[in-house]
Amino acid sequence: MPSIHQDQQLPYSSELVSVIITTKNEEKHIDTCLLSITEQTYSPIEIIVVDNYSSDRTQEIAFQFTDKVFNKGPERSAQRNFGMTEIARGKHVMFLDADMILGPKTVETCVSMVETGNWVALHIPEFILGTKYFCRVRRFERSFYDGTVIDGARFFKKSVFVQVGGFDETMSGPEDWDIDKQVKKVGPIGLLPLLSNCTEITTWKLTNLVSRNGVNPIGKLNSIFHNEAEFNLLKYLSKKKYYSAGIDIYIKKWGENDPDIRKQTGIWYRFFGVFIERCKWRRFLISPHLIPGIYLLRFLVGLQLLRKKICS
Repeated sequence: MPSIHQDQQLPYSSELVSVIITTKNEEKHIDTCLLSITEQTYSPIEIIVVDNYSSDRTQEIAFQFTDKVFNKGPERSAQRNFGMTEIARGKHVMFLDADMILGPKTVETCVSMVETGNWVALHIPEFILGTKYFCRVRRFERSFYDGTVIDGARFFKKSVFVQVGGFDETMSGPEDWDIDKQVKKVGPIGLLPLLSNCTEITTWKLTNLVSRNGVNPIGKLNSIFHNEAEFNLLKYLSKKKYYSAGIDIYIKKWGENDPDIRKQTGIWYRFFGVFIERCKWRRFLISPHLIPGIYLLRFLVGLQLLRKKICS
């Protein structure tokens, strides 16, 4: 079986891709994230870490992989904009969170799809890692979101990202939905199709880590693995509450009758529509034991938003 790092001439391999990782006290995850970028089958890639003044070893570890490590705040939107517009030299830019692992063929297939089609940005399939019940619930739930209005693009033509002004730094939380809407004014956003027939995992250094956290990487080598193995329900709800603060700004910007917003914030789509459209409801037949967990999380997050509206 050929290695995933087999020496071959890749299409468009002369186009630099800039990968930006935003961090704050991420010493537990940053090394794995950066290792996954160095393991890409595509070249050339520049790695840019934009830290938010971490007090742990995040920057020390990052410098082991790249000399492009910077401090920027106050929030992730400002960090991403700094890295993707001011520092990045690539024709294409993408951003990751520090607890994400990039499948080894992700950048290669993203570049190929954008260069051979009319896409200006891409959604990338994402798999939640972890073996706890709620990790499995989150992984199942997340599988329904790929390519929908709940998803957010992570790979962009840099010229388009700059043209739309990057992320809106006045909001924190829905800024990924916001930039999708801005980008769609310029051109279409595609969903990266999985390389379902690709099984070349024998030399990927992160195969064991992904596998022991509940996901078989075969057929998923051009996706993102999101490490939520240490999932904590209270922390999850706290994070959702924090990022919900920007929802009102987002709705005011686009209008409450905007069709995307009606789906993103509406009870019908978030509780039912996204799970049944395009015959996706059939997945429920495969994992019925995870359905209660999905609706418990949806209910608890929705309850927080309702309490926020009542108190405001």
